[in-house]
Amino acid sequence: MSHKKLNKKFYRKELEKLQIKLVKLQEWVKQEGLKVVVIFEGRDAAGKGGAIKRITEKLNPRVCRIAALPAPTEKEKTQWYFQRYVAHLPSAGEIVLFDRSWYNRAGVEKVMGFCNDDQYEEFLRSCPEFELMLQRSGIILLKYWFSVSDEEQEQRFLERIHTPIKRWKFSPMDLESRSRWIEYSEAKDKMFLHTDSKHCPWWVVPSDDKKRARLNCISHLLSQIDYQDVHYPEIELPELNKEGYIRAPIEEQTFVPQRY
Repeated sequence: MSHKKLNKKFYRKELEKLQIKLVKLQEWVKQEGLKVVVIFEGRDAAGKGGAIKRITEKLNPRVCRIAALPAPTEKEKTQWYFQRYVAHLPSAGEIVLFDRSWYNRAGVEKVMGFCNDDQYEEFLRSCPEFELMLQRSGIILLKYWFSVSDEEQEQRFLERIHTPIKRWKFSPMDLESRSRWIEYSEAKDKMFLHTDSKHCPWWVVPSDDKKRARLNCISHLLSQIDYQDVHYPEIELPELNKEGYIRAPIEEQTFVPQRY
């Protein structure tokens, strides 16, 4: 693996190319009525959010949406575990990006004791069956694990703590993830053992270099769906017809102060 950081100019140029392709993919998904689910998992500060942001940046939020569920309510805790996630699955012509997913049970819930051993073991048994059901229903399902080194994660945590616009990203759970590093590692290994299958593999994204990780992830995502260019009809803008319109006095409107 290369440790050299990507050049910013090269990164922006390549990202723009990939985002153009993402728009083409979006239009193909919409036209063909495809249903796409993409799962993003990994340790805290591994770069999942940055990748999701670059994927959705130029896309239509009515076609490509993000599902980032909060902690379950007391009522949801009594439901079938996958129930609240099913409600966010795509309809025809939609792409859903899960910023963390049902795999919470195999990670944070297991490590932090938010589920019991029986619930955890049942998840490991039923998850592959659940995903196979999704695929048999016609859903295209992709799973990405963002892999960050301990040293890089520490630097990102420190940046979050000391940078005002990033401070909100740091949570008490991040401290727990540091103090329970071994438990999280063992949970991830067991999760892969049970859910990294041929029909639905985990795709690992090395993410110490965030820019390289984003490009690699988007490029791979595009390669997994057989899409084609959608041809738009030619559009000719009509002339504006302002005949008979009298604009209200501009002095009657309230404008924001021009500070810049």
